[in-house]
Amino acid sequence: MMVRVLHWNGKDLPEELRDLPPGEYVLAEHTPGLSDLPPDEEQGILDAIAEVDRGDVVSWEEVRDDLAAKFPRR
Repeated sequence: MMVRVLHWNGKDLPEELRDLPPGEYVLAEHTPGLSDLPPDEEQGILDAIAEVDRGDVVSWEEVRDDLAAKFPRR
């Protein structure tokens, strides 16, 4: 999922949209400071997103194999 924050004057096409590839997009209004999460949980999500962006992830195959080793089928 790609997130872009843009500032729009309500008239001109923002530069942030001009370089997007063709496709369907959903725009939602962003209200700064409006969150249902406590600040520490929101920070945890932002940290997790940063890890994914850096490529610091584990493949699903590795997770599957680890779980299979911990919980063998009977």
